[in-house]
Amino acid sequence: MIKPEKMINGTKWIETIKLTSDERVKLEDEYGIDEDIIEYVTDKDESTNYVYDLNEDDQLFIFLAPYALDRAALRYITQPFGMLLHKGVLFTFNQSHIPEVNTALYSAKDNPEVQTVDAFILETLFAVVDSFIPISRAITKKRNYLDKMLNRKTKNTDLVSLSHLQQTLTFLSSAVQTNLSELNRLPKTHFGAGANQDKLDLFEDVQIEGEQVQRMFEIETQVVDRIDHTFNSIANNNLNDTMKFLTIWSLTMAVPTIITGFYGMNVKLPLATMQGAWMITVGISAVLIIAMLVMLKMRRRM
Repeated sequence: MIKPEKMINGTKWIETIKLTSDERVKLEDEYGIDEDIIEYVTDKDESTNYVYDLNEDDQLFIFLAPYALDRAALRYITQPFGMLLHKGVLFTFNQSHIPEVNTALYSAKDNPEVQTVDAFILETLFAVVDSFIPISRAITKKRNYLDKMLNRKTKNTDLVSLSHLQQTLTFLSSAVQTNLSELNRLPKTHFGAGANQDKLDLFEDVQIEGEQVQRMFEIETQVVDRIDHTFNSIANNNLNDTMKFLTIWSLTMAVPTIITGFYGMNVKLPLATMQGAWMITVGISAVLIIAMLVMLKMRRRM
């Protein structure tokens, strides 16, 4: 979808969402955008990047934004969105139709302090970086819930939720890190050349915000990994306790089996002809079982 043209303080803005093949051709024919650039900026597997074309004087920005697979279950991956300055026109590409990107674009557009297209780009990046924060807070709540479950019976559903939380943190932490690296590099590129104080302040603001978000996700990742380790330790201890109980039970059952096995043979054995011999075998079995349990207790096997 190519939305109607809008203006950002004298600069034409063309917003695109989920471009079709015909719309890609339209961008090539009407605006002279190279086919390779369109393929690059709409590739859902691209990572964060900034490219400056010296010949065309084009600037291309690729950044990663959170993309919800299941908001209720906090299952997120990341998808790229692009911004292209081409012949004095700003093009934005939101191929995955990410709500956070749409919100960031219009938040920057409605900001009365945005007076230039460069400020619009930086304010958009600031808002996208900010969009990770509510997800981090939701992860914290979910992590606290799973942490409380450690004192109760561990369920498979909790383990699945923990796994999903780790997957989400892996995607988002990686995206936050790569975004921050590119934000730190931007002032040294053509985009940052000759920046005035206002633009330098915007660079600093978005970098500080990126660092804060990165720290939030680093802490969450570490804590969730600790919870996962604790879950595994509890599961292993429970399994060890179960195997210990079954082993001791098997040993105690083996004693009467051995005793009765001897007296079940068709040969003459001591005490076999006595009246009430079966009580003797039971007594011998009980004595041996008690002796074995005492020995295990003394050796701290129980």
